[in-house]
Amino acid sequence: MTTGDGSARDLRLVDTTLRDGSHAMAHQFTEANVRDTVRALDTAGISLIEVTHGDGLGGSTFNYGFSLVDERVLIKAAAEEARNATIAVLLLPGLGTVTDLRAAADLGAGAVRIATHCTEADVSTQHFTEARKLGLETVGFLMLSHMSEPGALAKQARIMVDAGCQCVYVVDSAGALILEEAGDRIAALVAEVGDTAQVGYHGHQNLSFGVANSVLAYRAGARQIDGSLVALGAGAGNSPTEVLAATFDRLGIRTGVDADVLMDACENIVKPYITRLPVMDRSSIVQGYAGVYSSFLLHAERAAERYQVPAHEILYRVGANKYVGGQEDMIIDIALQLAAEREGSTSFR
Repeated sequence: MTTGDGSARDLRLVDTTLRDGSHAMAHQFTEANVRDTVRALDTAGISLIEVTHGDGLGGSTFNYGFSLVDERVLIKAAAEEARNATIAVLLLPGLGTVTDLRAAADLGAGAVRIATHCTEADVSTQHFTEARKLGLETVGFLMLSHMSEPGALAKQARIMVDAGCQCVYVVDSAGALILEEAGDRIAALVAEVGDTAQVGYHGHQNLSFGVANSVLAYRAGARQIDGSLVALGAGAGNSPTEVLAATFDRLGIRTGVDADVLMDACENIVKPYITRLPVMDRSSIVQGYAGVYSSFLLHAERAAERYQVPAHEILYRVGANKYVGGQEDMIIDIALQLAAEREGSTSFR
């Protein structure tokens, strides 16, 4: 494996600030935010930069939240700023379409990360086929990977790889995996796909294991690891790219990335535009504990404020009901149920 400048590397760090970070920003990135961040990441040596609405192509909707700026404008801007890095887009089958994918490729995207629930890889096959026809680098995301045991998850990975996926990810969307739980899933995928594809890991900080899990993922065979600057992402945020770069450097694992340049970007570019710093507060910790999709946090907080019920209680019930991405509207039902229960309890007293 080599970096963009031709030097060898052991691990590819991928940055998702401008996609997963969109959740924390309520999808309000400006074109200037994207241009400045891409330039900095590119300078630091990040070779794959993800840019879209938090829920991927076509995600700017009432259900998921509207973007401030059309994602096509942001993808084009990112592609114009990247000198060495490839711009990636996220696509959720059933939300983003093949037409959206073609448009993103025309705007300069060179990679697509196709995401499904961890048991539904079969819905991605046509999208991988089209992506390969377009000459795009292909990545598969098995979201909420904690909901599937290692062996079953590996079988889903095989479906994606057979469809044309070049790197398949264990995606800890809830930040629920703890140490060996992450490593064992990576090892199962590596054993299944062998040399036919790489394996990656995407972690969240809800239980504070994102970076530790990433190290164990590398040791189990993962060769692509996701992060976001200043941990900007859904829930308590993602594994911080700058911390990953420094950690792997300390471990003697070559990434081809300059951690000091990333830290400069955090302080001088990203922090000034962040409207909400990721934090391990009660609600985000509950997400990790209960296995709740990290992007549900803002939806739960809005419902909590509207119906005057605690956000963490909403999230506990979301976890108990095992809701998955795309069921954000069900959060309102839970909030209404909690409000009715509270009103009934008050009336009884």
